[in-house]
Amino acid sequence: MNKKSAALVALTLVPFLTIFLQLIIPQAHAANVEITSVSPKTGRVGDLVNLVGKINTTNGEYQVFLGNIQVASGYAFGNNVNSSFKVPPMPSGNYTLTLCDVVANMNATSWFYVETAYHVSIAKPPHPRQLQQGAKAINITISISGGRAETTYIANITVKTPANETYYSLTSLNTTDKGEASTLIRYPENFSGNAHTNYTGFYTVAFNGTLASDRFFIGLTDQTEYHRRDTVKIVAIRYELLNGKNVTITIVFGNKTVDRFNCTVSNGIVEANWPVPDNSLIGNYSLSIEPQPENKKVNDTQVFAVPGFKTEITPRNLAGEPVSNVLLKVFDKWANTTYNAISNSEGVSTIRLEMGEYNFTAYFKNVRVGNASFTITQEAKLNLTCLLTNLKVSVVGEQNDVLKIPFVTLNLSITYITDLDGRRIEIETIISQTDIGGSAEFKSFILNAYSYKIVTSRYGRVFNLNNDTLTGLKPVGWNNITIICPLEALQVTVLDGEGTPIPNALVEAREAMGGLRYIGYTDQEGRVSLNCLFGLYGVKVYSKGVLLNTTTAELFEEKSITICCRLYNLPIHIKVVDYFGQPIPNANVTLERNGVLMGSGLTGSNGVVGFTEIGGTLTIKVYLSGQQPESTITCSITEARDEANPIVVKVGRYVILASLLLETSWFTTIIIIVAFAVLLILIEVSMRRKRLKNGKTS
Repeated sequence: MNKKSAALVALTLVPFLTIFLQLIIPQAHAANVEITSVSPKTGRVGDLVNLVGKINTTNGEYQVFLGNIQVASGYAFGNNVNSSFKVPPMPSGNYTLTLCDVVANMNATSWFYVETAYHVSIAKPPHPRQLQQGAKAINITISISGGRAETTYIANITVKTPANETYYSLTSLNTTDKGEASTLIRYPENFSGNAHTNYTGFYTVAFNGTLASDRFFIGLTDQTEYHRRDTVKIVAIRYELLNGKNVTITIVFGNKTVDRFNCTVSNGIVEANWPVPDNSLIGNYSLSIEPQPENKKVNDTQVFAVPGFKTEITPRNLAGEPVSNVLLKVFDKWANTTYNAISNSEGVSTIRLEMGEYNFTAYFKNVRVGNASFTITQEAKLNLTCLLTNLKVSVVGEQNDVLKIPFVTLNLSITYITDLDGRRIEIETIISQTDIGGSAEFKSFILNAYSYKIVTSRYGRVFNLNNDTLTGLKPVGWNNITIICPLEALQVTVLDGEGTPIPNALVEAREAMGGLRYIGYTDQEGRVSLNCLFGLYGVKVYSKGVLLNTTTAELFEEKSITICCRLYNLPIHIKVVDYFGQPIPNANVTLERNGVLMGSGLTGSNGVVGFTEIGGTLTIKVYLSGQQPESTITCSITEARDEANPIVVKVGRYVILASLLLETSWFTTIIIIVAFAVLLILIEVSMRRKRLKNGKTS
């Protein structure tokens, strides 16, 4: 190729190479950095923002920046990023939100707008204390975040009273370079006009009208909640018009007046103390003062609570375990009233009780099972022991208590008399089953019931009919009961096909559920006795390791069975024949079972040899000469095979010829040779006859 041609080829390939690189290079960087969502896209300082995106580096490190402030970092899950951050202190405005792939040094950007937030926060006494009429210094903090940097804001703070009177205070806030500012003012001293706390109710504080708000409550009492024997301190002001006169303070619970007493106004102030009575019930109480002076635009009425203490009572059985569904009747001695509570699924009942003395009575299934007395002075967690016991029932074999019987059905019946809603006789039935260890547990049942009966059964048959009553249960955590499963005698007689007893036969009885196994050998009369546990059994008979027969026996009482084993000592005749079915005498025939030689013999002139053996699957081998059998068959023999109906074994390799045993191939060869010789002789005879005939004619 000359230079001109090479240049032309190069110029032709350049555009194709450029297109190829444009297609390939973007694929190598398919996972570019991107921000797929930002939620929300605007917010205030402290708000939580969620960013979702992708980076180029699999499982790589990422960073998130808001403006020039790093707000989050971490590692991608694959190439996916899901990150959250709080908006940091910064001036209001629109900021670039950047997702950075640290390893690849690649970025993706979006935007986020920081809004200005205005805040009002009022310092209030800790619960249950509250502000009272006449309060002089209520601290109010006003603040700005996300404002303009280094800017002065004029804040108009207003307070609206329960009578809709409005008082205001003007103050300035100078923001920092991060757009933040805060200041403290006091109500009512820093507010215009005659700001006050003369009324009972809510006072609303607002920042420039609607930008931000909060509120505080002014009450008649120093607290919102009290307990028995606490003192309610009552203060009301601006009663100058009633100086020296009495006002009436009334306290109402529900529709009932709890107390009404007089108080003399002094220096325009109503001030009184009311001790919470010992018999006070839990709930809300209403307090009011009458009459009220004309300058009072809001009625002096307030609600306070007697909340009681959170009390957890756990009824426990004698084993110390929590018991669910126990009804607790709690008698309040001081208030002469009764409360009800029921233990939940975890065995805990929760009720609020005031200070005082209480009697607790526990009922389980309407039967009284326990009682106790407690004094309540604060929140408490109490335990109440109930006469409920646990029962563990174990079923063991007769004469061998080490033998634990699983899967026994237990039907426990409890008869008891109720103590609630009238005395009634109730019968409860619980059905269970022993586990693999032969035991079953019954949790939290009534200890002092009228009667207990437990019926035990296997395979649907009861085995303790005359011993089903439980007695002598003790007030302890666990009562352990043992039930005996009886043995039953199984008499087995084993006979052969002719009805003759089979001695020394192995008889095995195996329970249907498995596990239990009993064996014995028959005597000279073919009999054996097995003492087996009450149940259902499969019975097998063996002789010389051979399974003779199987049957089943329901052993729910003493039982006798006869098993006929027709396989035992069967006459077995075997006939050996050649290729054409002719009997082969003097053949050596062996019987094997599972590779073990059972017997051998030579066939007679009729090709038959006889054996007396246990039937079943047997292997028959025929030897004519040498160490290897000429024929082998395996068959199942389940009936007698006499000379008239022998098992025929064909040895196709041999043929009997004139009392000689020839291989079939040699016999075939001889036949062919003889046939050929006969054919030659016939041809020769035919030729001679033809020559003789021709000679006579001439």
